[in-house]
Amino acid sequence: MDYKDTLALPTTTFPMRGNLPQNEPKTYQLWKSSRIYPTMEQNRQNASVTFNLHDGPPYANGHIHIGHALNKILKDTIVKQHYFQGEKVFYTPGWDCHGLPIEQQVEKKLGKEKKDSLPKIKIRELCRKHAEEFVQIQKNEFLELGIFGDFENPYKTMDFAFEAEIYKALCGVAKKGLLKERSKPVYWSWACQTALAEAEVEYEEKESDSIFVAFPLQEDALQALSAQELGIHKASCVIWTTTPWTLPANSGIALNPEELYALTQDNKIVLASQVEKLAELGIVENKILKTFHAQILENKHATNPLNGRDSKIILGEHVASSEGSGCVHTAPGHGEDDYFVGLKYNLPMLMPVDDRGCFDETLIREKLFFNPDEFVGKFIFDTHPRILELLGEHLLRHSKIKHSYPHCWRSHQPVIFRATAQWFILMDEPYTSSGETLRQVALKQIKKTRFYPEHGMHRIYSMIENRPDWCISRQRDWGVPIAFFKDKQSGKVLLDSEILDFVAEIFAKEGCDAWWSKSIEELLPPQHKDKAEHLEKIHHILDVWFDSGSTWKAVLESGKYASGGNPASMYLEGSDQHRGWFHSSLLISCAIHQCAPYKSILTHGFTMDENGEKMSKSKGNVIAPKDVLKEFGAEILRLWVAQSDYQNDQRISNNILKQVSENYRKIRNTIRFLLANIGTLESLETQHFSQIDLWILEKAQNCFKEVNALFNEYEFSKGLQELNYFLNAELSGIYLDLCKDNLYCNAPDSKERKAAQSVMALICGRLFGLLAPILTYTINEALNHTASKALLESCGITKEIQNPNIAVLEVLYQPLPCFEKPKIDFEKLLALRSCFLEQIDSLKKESKIKSTLEVDFITSAKIAEFEELNLWLMVSAVECSKTASNLLASFTFEGETYHICKAKGYKCPRCWQFIAQEADAPCVRCAGVLADSKMES
Repeated sequence: MDYKDTLALPTTTFPMRGNLPQNEPKTYQLWKSSRIYPTMEQNRQNASVTFNLHDGPPYANGHIHIGHALNKILKDTIVKQHYFQGEKVFYTPGWDCHGLPIEQQVEKKLGKEKKDSLPKIKIRELCRKHAEEFVQIQKNEFLELGIFGDFENPYKTMDFAFEAEIYKALCGVAKKGLLKERSKPVYWSWACQTALAEAEVEYEEKESDSIFVAFPLQEDALQALSAQELGIHKASCVIWTTTPWTLPANSGIALNPEELYALTQDNKIVLASQVEKLAELGIVENKILKTFHAQILENKHATNPLNGRDSKIILGEHVASSEGSGCVHTAPGHGEDDYFVGLKYNLPMLMPVDDRGCFDETLIREKLFFNPDEFVGKFIFDTHPRILELLGEHLLRHSKIKHSYPHCWRSHQPVIFRATAQWFILMDEPYTSSGETLRQVALKQIKKTRFYPEHGMHRIYSMIENRPDWCISRQRDWGVPIAFFKDKQSGKVLLDSEILDFVAEIFAKEGCDAWWSKSIEELLPPQHKDKAEHLEKIHHILDVWFDSGSTWKAVLESGKYASGGNPASMYLEGSDQHRGWFHSSLLISCAIHQCAPYKSILTHGFTMDENGEKMSKSKGNVIAPKDVLKEFGAEILRLWVAQSDYQNDQRISNNILKQVSENYRKIRNTIRFLLANIGTLESLETQHFSQIDLWILEKAQNCFKEVNALFNEYEFSKGLQELNYFLNAELSGIYLDLCKDNLYCNAPDSKERKAAQSVMALICGRLFGLLAPILTYTINEALNHTASKALLESCGITKEIQNPNIAVLEVLYQPLPCFEKPKIDFEKLLALRSCFLEQIDSLKKESKIKSTLEVDFITSAKIAEFEELNLWLMVSAVECSKTASNLLASFTFEGETYHICKAKGYKCPRCWQFIAQEADAPCVRCAGVLADSKMES
């Protein structure tokens, strides 16, 4: 007789191999055609708790990279974590569609000359087309990752209604009195010909000309020094600069009001504390004729050696005492500190540099060189050799230095400080009823926000605390215009609500292209059209950070999206967004509503190769999401994100993904074993749990409670570590192994077998609920191979699944029910089992046995009273005796001696235990099962 045919062996249609690259696209297409996101909303319609994650818009310019995948998968996992906890969730994906990179791509295709010859409306049309193309590309690439969201109705900052909402946000800030136009030095990208905000500036190493220059003192300064008493008729202030091109615009020299200055033997003025250091460089002589307080030279004058213009000596607390000469060259048109101290002393603000970074005719008009004609039209950095030549004897020292210098984040070219008329959001203007400033309100709101990780709060707090006013104007084509009218005569900006609202309505219907295509008269409401001839348009566009920073208004407040309302439960982006999207969103929301647009902020790090190096095409270390999907599948990428300590920078490579794949295989095989043994279990049998059943249920309950708590705090990596230990060491490593005899050999309807199946159903259901946010494809697939009603109920599914292709959306995570605690000390049993298996390993190595079923376990200890000890140790029999025959090994545990002996019985050909009374005959248990089976047939 072939006894194998009489066993209840595991069977399931759930395959061992996932074949993820082949099978995921099929599931994705089914989800896509089923429009799964509305189903998510419908399933939790009556939920009392809601969660909405507001999407930080990726830029619609290029295919997604691995950083995009990390970001979107993490967002998706968190949204689903809340969903599978039974909450109503909202996630509207979006795209940032305006801005310089798209405009640059269009310019690249057209050529600059052709672009410059086209009307602005045509350029904007081409930019819109370019952005739309990549929105569609990225949308499909995100969906392939198993991302659930309202992709049928995403937000795009270039949609007409959206542009109107951005403009309304601008008007809201203006109405609060926080918007001001002024001429002030800003970061200027000559390569991109636009102003930059702080968030658009990156610091890179640059080699610069470092020069020390003597500015001759005028008579009023010499008299203040009592120079004639020392027999001195000429003296100079020594300035230091690394931007020689700014010297023509010099209008002052700043001294530190708290420091002593020195007049050296060679008639040069520097910080007294720096004389020795400067003498070593050959700039001054190392002998001091006189020391004095800086105040005696305040409002006195020196002469700019390049043009003979006055340079007023002033006092400034910004003057450093540890570098340079302590006499700071001040050009209010080319530096922020210079600008503010210049306002205080009413210094001329000279700005002779055009948008392209070239000297303009201001040089001639203001006589900023003795011979200015030769410099007009020259790129400023190229003029350094000639400027140094013209300084002649006034150039005391020239060297090259490498230092950290601001660069444009798009062109990667060094930026300059350049005073132009720009629009600013004011940080320190009181605007609330209690007289608080935007800075004060924003700092209060930061303290009310939950941060993951917590130290993120300190980072954005210090940024807001120290930031200058926000320059929001840009000088480009592709963006939302600062659509205000200015009176030609007075220069006053019209902020009449009727006019602003009328323009917003036009934008909502036609898009903000109307600002360029329509006349002023057409853009004015009927009652204001008579003002048209006296008005002019402002032609700046908004900083793209203003676009994305106002998405909370357009998405969460407009009612046009299934977004869940304002404020969002969470904003989630890379850690660089402390200075970017989190920052701009906070300021705009605080300006308009005096509150943050988010309750919590979660940040993640950046993606690196396996050596911790930044990915780049030139290094050949780029890992593209599409390549990962082709070789490994989206589930492996999703599991990589969840296993990673995402709050720090993440490493990824083929080797790392292979390790993740191995972990995935273990999880999948555990699920497969459970499904195969649960079979078609209709209802749970919870009245006949063995002590071992109760032990694993207690272990599972503790594990799942801890894992779920960690997942709810978004600690997915830690949670998976706990879960993997339980699955590998306790569930698969012990319990499932112990259950095989019960599952395979007992009668199919026996209480013991159904109890074990019920344990597996309870555990498997919770596994589905815990893993569904991460391994969505796999849990969906497993549910489609589930035949057990009891298992479905343990997943929270109490109704028939009408569409099995989206079965995963029916899952609800529920804690395990409370069962009685095991009455046996399983910690002691685990330790005993470990000692026992050490002896078994030795016996196997010595070829004395092949299996634990070949032995009986002999003990005189009280532990023998545990009726399931033979199952726990997987031996044929346990006897309580002081003597042992056919002894194979002995060991001592907690003062008791235990014996391992050759099994006394015969091997049962059906269950392989050595408990049969005759050779080649089934044991009593198996004989009974076979007899019952014959009677049933």
